[in-house]
Amino acid sequence: MRKALIVWGGWDGHQPEQVAAIFKRQLEAEGFEVNVQDTLEAFRDGEYLKSLDLIVPVWTMGEIQQELVNNVSAAVQSGVGLAGCHGGMCDAFRVNVDWQFMTGGQWVAHPGNDGVHYKVEMRNSSSPLVEGIPDFEVASEQYYLHVDPAVEVLATTRFPVVDGPHAYNKPVDMPVAWTKRWGLGRVYYNSLGHQANIMEINEVQEMMRRGFLWCADGKELAAQVGEQAVAYTSMQDNQVN
Repeated sequence: MRKALIVWGGWDGHQPEQVAAIFKRQLEAEGFEVNVQDTLEAFRDGEYLKSLDLIVPVWTMGEIQQELVNNVSAAVQSGVGLAGCHGGMCDAFRVNVDWQFMTGGQWVAHPGNDGVHYKVEMRNSSSPLVEGIPDFEVASEQYYLHVDPAVEVLATTRFPVVDGPHAYNKPVDMPVAWTKRWGLGRVYYNSLGHQANIMEINEVQEMMRRGFLWCADGKELAAQVGEQAVAYTSMQDNQVN
């Protein structure tokens, strides 16, 4: 049986406990054994993390010890999948650039705040992660992120929708969902999910389900490679301890 770890906490406004419960239900329906924790100490045991198939962070803002980031990073580099949504993964630890490097992006703004009506458009791609999922409208926070150019973009949204100083720039297609590689591991991110009810939307549920499975499937493929990627650890002086 495949094993997943969900770690929730941080800012309560994103309803992390409720989102974690939704993800737990989804993963159990796919046959995962799911461990749900509400403390970052869940990242303390590096060997345990490497025994998993999937890590799902649901933690907005806050601070994290560099050792814990290094443990998650090493696990993903070894082949463990990493998948999450909204601020629970790409606005988790604003001062830790190693976390941002691994996840592929960082939230910087959501013009108009919650309740903005916008369209999520699937990107033509060879990836099966969005095949057959239609474009759809949503009323939520529309995330503007700083994004790693190495990611494979799966879905986008058109900016600007809400007026403001950013509107004086030309329109851009901001990534909503993407994948990337971190060592031998697979990473999936979806910027939707300001409130738990957004994760109950059919299209969003399917996007997350496919993302979870794609990331977890990478563990077996990594094992077939027969070697470990060289573990990357931060060389920065301004680490969070």
